[in-house]
Amino acid sequence: MDLNLKNKRVFVSGGSKGIGLAIVRGFLSEGARVAFTSRNLSTLQTISKSLKQEFPEADILYFDTDATDAKKTALVFDSIVNVWQGLDIVVSNVGDGRSTPEVIQSDEQFDKTLKINLKSAENVVREFLRTNSEQTGSICFISSITGLEAFGAPTDYSVAKAAVISLSKNLARKLAPNIRVNCIAPGNVYSPGGSWDEKMKQNPERIFNIIESTVPMKRFGTPDEIANVVLFLTSDKASFITGSCVVVDGGQTVGNH
Repeated sequence: MDLNLKNKRVFVSGGSKGIGLAIVRGFLSEGARVAFTSRNLSTLQTISKSLKQEFPEADILYFDTDATDAKKTALVFDSIVNVWQGLDIVVSNVGDGRSTPEVIQSDEQFDKTLKINLKSAENVVREFLRTNSEQTGSICFISSITGLEAFGAPTDYSVAKAAVISLSKNLARKLAPNIRVNCIAPGNVYSPGGSWDEKMKQNPERIFNIIESTVPMKRFGTPDEIANVVLFLTSDKASFITGSCVVVDGGQTVGNH
C-alpha cells in the first residue's frame, strides 16, 4: 500500500530509540523528510549518522532538546519551519513509565511524571499550531493502555497517559476538518535498553509469566508494529479517522472501548 508519505515534512519527539526511532525509520523508508529530537546530543549524532547510511538520500534534521521545555521546543519548531517552510505531520512520542510504588506518588514525583508524559505533548502540539500557517496536517500522540485501564501501573503514569488521550480527543474535535488528531495506546513493547529490557534482566521468568498470562498473543509487541500504525494513521489512507485512540496491545485490554 502506497501511503503517499513521500516528501511529507514530519516531526517526531523522542525519536532516538525504541518506538520513536522506529517511527523515524518508518517515515524515512516512505520517503518523508524527518526531524526528530532527543535529550542526548551524542546519541542523536550517532543515530543520525546511521540513518544517513541507511537512507542516503534522506532529508533529516535532529535537535538536542527536551520536549518538556516550552521555550526550547518553540526554538526547534522555528528552526524546522525556517528550513522546510512548514510541517505536515507531528508525532508526540516522549514518555516515561518509571515511577515509585506508592498508591499515590509524592507531589514532586507526580509533577515529574506529568511533565514528561503530558507537558511534552502539550508543548509539541502548541508549537505545531503556532507555526502551521496552512492550518492543515496530522497529529499523532503516543499514549499507553495504562491510560485506558487500571493494570497496576504507577498511578501517576496511568493518569498522565489518560490525560494524553483526553488531549487528543479534545483537539480532534476542535481542529477538524483540516487537522486530524489521533492517539495510539501501545501495550507491552520490548526494545533493547527499554523498561521491559531492564525488567527482563532482573527477573526473566517472572516477566515471561506475566506476558504469557496477560497477553493473548503471548509475546511483546515491537517498536516497528507501533510505527506501522503511526504511519497509517497520519497518512491520507486514514483521511476519515480523527479522534481515535488505536489500541495496539496483542489483545491485553479487556474493556469495551
